[in-house]
Amino acid sequence: MTIELNYDQAEELAAKERQAGIRRLQAALERDGSCDCQDCDHQIEPARREAMPSAIRCIACQTRFEKRTRRNR
Repeated sequence: MTIELNYDQAEELAAKERQAGIRRLQAALERDGSCDCQDCDHQIEPARREAMPSAIRCIACQTRFEKRTRRNR
């Protein structure tokens, strides 16, 4: 019985953590980003700003950032 209770508690905790993560991501997407890329200081393309208002990097810098992030996992 104790194992089942611990499993249920772990499942509940995992669900709460997932929901908290989703809420954080939604809040980040709702915030306005920047007009200039935080990495190269060039202007973020208007089409990117329209598609992703929360963007803080231009497409080239975002691509490099994502490749570095994946490599470091």
